Amino acid sequence: MTYKFYFNGPILTMETDSPEVGAVLTKDDRIAATGSEAALRAELPEGTEMIDLAGRTMIPAFLDPHGHFPDPGFVALFRVDLAAPPRGDCRDIATALDRLRAKAAETPEGEWIMAVNFDNTALAEGRMPTRDELDGVSTRHPVWVLHTSGHNGVANSRALAEHGVTRETPDPTGGRYGRDAETGRLTGLIEGLSAMGRMGDTDFLIDRDRFWQGFNACRDEYLSHGVTYAQNACATRDMIDHFASLPAGRDPGIDILLLPISAEEPALSQGPDAFDWPDTPYFTLGPRKLFTDGAFQLQTAFLTVPYHRPAHPEAPSGMSYITREHLFSEVEKLHRMGFQIHCHCNGDAASDMFLDAVAAAQDALPRDDHRHTIIHGQVMRDDQFARCAALGVTISFFSAHIHFWGDRHLDTILGPDRAQRISPAASAARHGLRYTIHNDAAVTPTRPLHLAHCAVNRRTASGQLLGEAEKISAYEALRAQTIDAAWQVFEEENRGSIRVGKLADFAVLDRNPLDHPEALDQMRVCRTVRRGDTVFIRD
Repeated sequence: MTYKFYFNGPILTMETDSPEVGAVLTKDDRIAATGSEAALRAELPEGTEMIDLAGRTMIPAFLDPHGHFPDPGFVALFRVDLAAPPRGDCRDIATALDRLRAKAAETPEGEWIMAVNFDNTALAEGRMPTRDELDGVSTRHPVWVLHTSGHNGVANSRALAEHGVTRETPDPTGGRYGRDAETGRLTGLIEGLSAMGRMGDTDFLIDRDRFWQGFNACRDEYLSHGVTYAQNACATRDMIDHFASLPAGRDPGIDILLLPISAEEPALSQGPDAFDWPDTPYFTLGPRKLFTDGAFQLQTAFLTVPYHRPAHPEAPSGMSYITREHLFSEVEKLHRMGFQIHCHCNGDAASDMFLDAVAAAQDALPRDDHRHTIIHGQVMRDDQFARCAALGVTISFFSAHIHFWGDRHLDTILGPDRAQRISPAASAARHGLRYTIHNDAAVTPTRPLHLAHCAVNRRTASGQLLGEAEKISAYEALRAQTIDAAWQVFEEENRGSIRVGKLADFAVLDRNPLDHPEALDQMRVCRTVRRGDTVFIRD
């Protein structure tokens, strides 16, 4: 047995009855005792390892409430990163094409070239590249440029052929293929998950070897930011199979919650082809995932009121990815099977559809404490919060949008009035709702302290204040990524706070976040502890 004693610094437990303690004793991978330093010192077991916090602040390790692990690792290792400011330095289409040409020059003929994080709203031209521009990069490679939202992309001619799309291919429900208005020729633009198909999956072009390379890179990144519990929030059967290839008895170094997509059920869980999920404490199959709409940057999030400056005159309020009848059927299916549901709803019209579907499922088969969850919920209204409270629905807000796209929300997407309520966490709290906040990596990088800063200070990249009334406290922002994040996926008895019996997962910060809420984005994780062992330490 291994004992470790943490002392000499503020320890924020995220427990309401004892929010701060003087010291913590761990035994192997669990928390053995908490209390005053003097009281615990008096009974320390022989051989206890002493860990002096030296005035630094210890909190529970962060949980990722919504993301796509290990996609950030795939981006770092295998894809061309075209991120624009404030995240990257790709400012125009010419720069993007130059980077793609450089990748083509080093890529064997016939192999795919995939670029990610392209953000038309932040580039000088304000548009996506065209099929012809990507043909200018290469006709000997399939070239695929995925938008930063993950909800559309542009393909060159060879990639369109590989995808099996021609000018005669009809638009699927919830998707469309860009066509020249005069000739009908495909422009290369592919919008919506149904139209992108496999090309929109986070594991597109990822084999088993690349999966584990990306996994390890992503794990190390997350641990360096204090995250010990991550999510793959849209797991295809292929992705689930990759995770299941973990050798028996091996600790992968991070714990993961996988959310299989709804379409995999019931075959994933029932019948002759049901997945034989391995017995591992590190990877867990969790809620099932649904989508109702697209992304704000593309103006495909589904709204009740048109966009401030509509980019698509034929669809000024965005679009639904799914028919109302299909959504009701999928929600009832999963609800009857006993699964928790996480549903992507960016726009308020999308949230209306999901809440209606949950109400119908509850009428058909009442379930207590189902914790069905709206993911993103970026422009939810007060009447919708009241419905959430009545239906037992919880929410995870994409608060990083405030920093990364807040200026575009003000100017173009939502306008100066509606933009004030984006990711309205304070309003949700006023209705008694328990919520989380997330980064949706790799859409924005997993940076829990920066994310907390976004929710607490609500400043855009240019420094504009976006919704004073929707600010939350630093403590609430930390809870939203620790104990509330654990609660949202039924893990509150195992992790998310510093309490006897829970996993010894901690993050040690260079300063006390409660004392410096205005500077959360400047704080750093100095040490990450997972299952009792230090897995990251900053010099």
